Amino acid sequence: MRWLVGWSSTASGPVPPEGRAIQPVGAQLLWADPDPLWAVGDWRPDEVRVVQTDPFTRLAVFGCCGASDEELRVGLFAARGGALRHLTAWPGSYTAVAQVGRRVTIAGDLAGARPVFHTDWAGGTAYATAALPLADLIEAQLDVSHLGALLACPDSPEAMGDGTPYMGVRRVPPGHALILRDGARDVTGYEPTASLAVAAPPLDQDEAVEAVRDALVEAVRARLTAPRHAPETAGRDPGPVPGMGPAERRAARGAPAPGIGADLSGGSASATLALLAAGLPGRPGTLFGHGTEAGERLLAVTFNDLATTGGARTREAELERAGAIAANPRLHHVVVAAGEEALPYAGLDTGALTDEPGPSLVIAERHRRRLAAGSADHFIGHGARQVLDAHPARLADLLLDRRRRHLLRPATALAKADGPSAQSFFVPFTVYRAARRLARTSYRDGVQEAAARLLERRFADDQAARGPGAVSASLAALTWCRPGPAARWLTGETLAEVSVRLEEAAVRPVLLRRPGERRADAALARYAADHRVFEQAAEVRSQRLHAPFLDNQVVRACRALPEALRVQPGARAAVLREVLAGAGIRELPPGWGATSHAAHTAAVRTGMRTWAGELMTLFDAPLLADAGLIEARVVRKALRAAAQGERLPLDGLAELVSTEVWLRRLLARRGTCWTGTAAPRQRAVAGGVVPRPSL
Repeated sequence: MRWLVGWSSTASGPVPPEGRAIQPVGAQLLWADPDPLWAVGDWRPDEVRVVQTDPFTRLAVFGCCGASDEELRVGLFAARGGALRHLTAWPGSYTAVAQVGRRVTIAGDLAGARPVFHTDWAGGTAYATAALPLADLIEAQLDVSHLGALLACPDSPEAMGDGTPYMGVRRVPPGHALILRDGARDVTGYEPTASLAVAAPPLDQDEAVEAVRDALVEAVRARLTAPRHAPETAGRDPGPVPGMGPAERRAARGAPAPGIGADLSGGSASATLALLAAGLPGRPGTLFGHGTEAGERLLAVTFNDLATTGGARTREAELERAGAIAANPRLHHVVVAAGEEALPYAGLDTGALTDEPGPSLVIAERHRRRLAAGSADHFIGHGARQVLDAHPARLADLLLDRRRRHLLRPATALAKADGPSAQSFFVPFTVYRAARRLARTSYRDGVQEAAARLLERRFADDQAARGPGAVSASLAALTWCRPGPAARWLTGETLAEVSVRLEEAAVRPVLLRRPGERRADAALARYAADHRVFEQAAEVRSQRLHAPFLDNQVVRACRALPEALRVQPGARAAVLREVLAGAGIRELPPGWGATSHAAHTAAVRTGMRTWAGELMTLFDAPLLADAGLIEARVVRKALRAAAQGERLPLDGLAELVSTEVWLRRLLARRGTCWTGTAAPRQRAVAGGVVPRPSL
């Protein structure tokens, strides 16, 4: 895990002694007191860049940034005058820290994949891009109420606020920057806000798609022009092994291939990145001259699940599309096959500790095997659905803008999504009524309604009567705020506490926005946070995962797409098709843009059935029950029913399992992130999980 950490102390008096007698373990000091900054972890030399105009005016950029040193200096001058947005306008994925005198500015990203955390310490404020080191610094206890809110309403910022799983450690919201002046902090947004009363004129559709294409091309080019690195070898090649090629032997040793690679799952997002990376000119090879062939031919990795029987037709179609795309002469195609050992819920007792919990923990082992066969710099298509697809709540935004006719195609597509039935004729009218109800519901009433649903345990509403499918999921999403899929298995005390959080948020003044925009941003932030968990849980040594769809410039370009285009069926595939056509790639295989929900659901059910014994053991005496969040008997019954094929929210069960696994790994850790004479005597959550006091 890589992170940066620093603090800002008060101006009065000498530097606190803690600042001189404590430092992160294995840290690289970038600048010293009174406002020090460190880079911690296995950062590459080109991933930490510092430009300086004078001893007290400097800028540090962490990560992959496509700006030149001169552009960084211009951004520093702009930030000195207060134009913080300039620090987030370069291609790539990075965190920028600007120091102007005693003012320190840390800019987070728009999606939330590179978050910033802060806490009170030594009369000032400490900040970091990871929450666990700050929890170690202040010897924080576990915030059980935050875990309850995370399980009850995972995509509702009203319930979670700016909290983290650690008491006293706060998160900077996406699209905001943390500004420290002499130890005092201020969190401010750097994106312009749109008026709720008057909508901004939408961009022309062709111009908006061209902007998405330019942003994606620049994001990919930023990775291609970065220096290449030869991965550290975990061991010597044992030589020929029957049935294994060089790529398989290297993956078995846990070392990625040198050069650039990409996922090639057959889906539109990963295929777009693979084709763009293969078509753009780059710098082949590595800094040391190794891996020239891997740099010239992009390594495309396809995962083949041999253990899942359900969704076989969808999986076969994906493999066929991946094979057709890999016919490109600049692609070197590798298929990674795996059995039960790579199903979801495998390897829960062997994973690494992540900074926060997330549903990706249950699939980390599944993806680690695929990523180990990839390259040192590997493209993945994560985030494309969240930034390109329209959240169902955007239908209410169209009604607010008096564009009713644009609801016809998405409503008709929903009527056909679940197959013909006696109720299909009424689906468009039902969708229109739900969108109109949301458009006429105020933010305060919508949040208070969600609080009431938690108290009354109305989780599915009348969804069970409609049956599972796209229609019921879309109708359930047409709200300002709603309980999450795991809420039905939480205790009444936990739900009551989250309900109080929602009631308090409902009366708190907020920036008014359209419901679709607010819900889409919340869903993107939740996905980006889980993507960060995925990066840490499935990390392969010497490998960097690149998700260009979560870059600031790509997110901005996608937000500018007209809503009338985004709500149309197949909009994501159509936009990506236009992106590739603008880059000169027009021949795509049949079935481009097909979804893979069926194959994913079948894999999750197969994994639950295969590892049912381990899951039952995990919840024999769960820490979540010790904390008062769940009843172990209820969760065991739900896991057993889901493994037998009963229709239950699989996402909710994944959140429960991942949170329990994360708690066990957290309490089993040893050591601390800090060293020195004034280092904390205990690690974070030293007191363990304790039951909460009754309400």
